[in-house]
Amino acid sequence: MKIKNMLLKDGFTLSFEVFPPKREGSLESLYLTIQNLVTLEPHFISVTYGAGGSTRDKTVKIASTIKNEVGTEVLAHLTCVQATREDIVGVLNDLKNENIENVLALRGDPPQEEKVFIKTAGGFGYANELVEFIKAHDNFSIGVAGYPEGHIEAPDLDTDIANLKRKVDAGADFIITQLFFNNDDFYRFRDRATAQKIAVPIIAGIFPIFNYKQIAKMVALSGAKIPSRFHDKIYKISDKNEEVEKYGIEYAIVQSEHLLGNDVSGLHFYCMNKSDHISQIVRDLSLPTQKNVTTPE
Repeated sequence: MKIKNMLLKDGFTLSFEVFPPKREGSLESLYLTIQNLVTLEPHFISVTYGAGGSTRDKTVKIASTIKNEVGTEVLAHLTCVQATREDIVGVLNDLKNENIENVLALRGDPPQEEKVFIKTAGGFGYANELVEFIKAHDNFSIGVAGYPEGHIEAPDLDTDIANLKRKVDAGADFIITQLFFNNDDFYRFRDRATAQKIAVPIIAGIFPIFNYKQIAKMVALSGAKIPSRFHDKIYKISDKNEEVEKYGIEYAIVQSEHLLGNDVSGLHFYCMNKSDHISQIVRDLSLPTQKNVTTPE
């Protein structure tokens, strides 16, 4: 089922993100995680796409397993990084052949050895170009990324909102945000998007913090600000892993409940290929489409 139709039908989606493991032997562990996540009855699970197509085959394989064997809808990521139009067509054809109907179209981050994004000859330089290309290629439901605090490369939020509008105008059906920790940033972002006549649903991306080292990494990669009260609390207990996990779960629950109380279109949890903590969070939420979720044996 297309995600745009899920949003029209239910008005809300619960979803999780997983990524292809670097080691081939880790797939069994990932599939166990996915089985556990499925017990939470998500509307869909998204699968990331490595830089330069480094996980292309794994992404398609994992997405196909989720859709065709596990029986849960899937959202496959696709980026512009080191990809020609022919490469993109190849991936889209692979996805279509596996009965996958949903794609998250991203420009993508530059490979680690490069400081800035460089357009591949015969490829795309911007996500809106990729969206337009996918839209013309076949009948996929297309999602794009939004950045509540502005993309790390954007000079200001207004410029970033203008870029977002270009992606939506090109054919995007929904938006999934980058992680954020201050809900006011999300509400301001949503209000600005609405003011610019961006009318598609905006799904909030939630990243639960489970260890102190994650904070510095997340700030460096995404530019997301960490609220001082949150950082100070985590810092004080940074050497006590169980307490950090407990507080990270509590914070994610409070953050999610506040979003649910303010008409968010969906919650998308960045799982880091783990299910235990996510299960604790989701089971404590009062979801708009909450079903009889059972505990996995």
